[in-house]
Amino acid sequence: MSTANDIGNPWARWQESFLTESAANARRLAQLPSLYQRAQRVKKGATPSEVVYEEDRLKVLHYPGKEPARYATPLIFVFALVNRPYILDLKMGRSVVSHFVDRGFDTYLIDWGSPTYADRHLTIDDHVNGYLSNVVDFVRERAGTPNASLLGYCMGGTMSTMFTALHQERVKNLILLAAGIDFSTREGLLNLWAQQEYFDVDKFVDAFGNCPAEFLQASFLMLKPVQNLIEKPINFFEKADDPEAIDDFLTMETWLNDNIPVAGEVYREFVKFLYQQNLLVQNKMPVGKHTVDLRKITCPVLNIMAKNDDLVPCAQSMPFNDLVSSKDRKSLVIPAGHIGLAIGGKAQREVWPHTCDWLSERS
Repeated sequence: MSTANDIGNPWARWQESFLTESAANARRLAQLPSLYQRAQRVKKGATPSEVVYEEDRLKVLHYPGKEPARYATPLIFVFALVNRPYILDLKMGRSVVSHFVDRGFDTYLIDWGSPTYADRHLTIDDHVNGYLSNVVDFVRERAGTPNASLLGYCMGGTMSTMFTALHQERVKNLILLAAGIDFSTREGLLNLWAQQEYFDVDKFVDAFGNCPAEFLQASFLMLKPVQNLIEKPINFFEKADDPEAIDDFLTMETWLNDNIPVAGEVYREFVKFLYQQNLLVQNKMPVGKHTVDLRKITCPVLNIMAKNDDLVPCAQSMPFNDLVSSKDRKSLVIPAGHIGLAIGGKAQREVWPHTCDWLSERS
């Protein structure tokens, strides 16, 4: 313990700091041998669910809730194709799904599954006018309603937008979460890397078939290499003796490293038609035999964006509300990153309660 004489003694202060930090490091190191076992016990999905629909590798999860649904219009979460969807139901206290279930919404989530080499020819049309269309029809019939609400996250938001423009009569409300719409911006590194002069997507897909999960993971890591490869391990070690912090870290890392490939033709079309030609905002986006016209979207729209998103910058999502014909349209910009927009503390306290209020008034 420091004494009054030690306060002005730099050597004494250094000794005390050294001993305190050495003891802390010993406690942190003692936790490391058990991390692997703890990582294996990470639960994927916190809210009770049941599989109610399957098609090929796709599954639809339904969340029954403790009480019967209060709202007639069902809600379908449409996640991206590049990661597992349980980020939306990560753990208790950080679950987007639970907010809607607890508020009485008849809630569903699409798990696209992991494509095999045999699925490399699947296109955006197969997903939008095939799988997604079939899921919406199934849920509408199951709920006995003429339409459903969609909540699309990231790439899932882009596909939900295409589906709504092509099948507006089947969509009651459209909620977008960090969804790429206008790909003309150069704010994000992905937008630069995907440009035609730097990336030949045809040769890439022809060589690999599907876009490999390892390629996607490496791309995401290199968006913020210092933060992901240096700062994160240091921060992890500094909190290694905090059980709650370790649980959060392992849960998040389990999801971040649970990558899946993307069907080759879907990847080719996303890069070529969106990142390179920016056809969606021009109302020229081809989806099979159809062309997406955003002006045909007339339902209520809630467009949620993350101010610090390095994957889908706000500039990529913001133009959406001005491109549709909806009279009821709203935008929210949250001081968060791409993932924090869904599971961050501010999102849990403010974004999702507000979104539930917005949807309840329109369901």
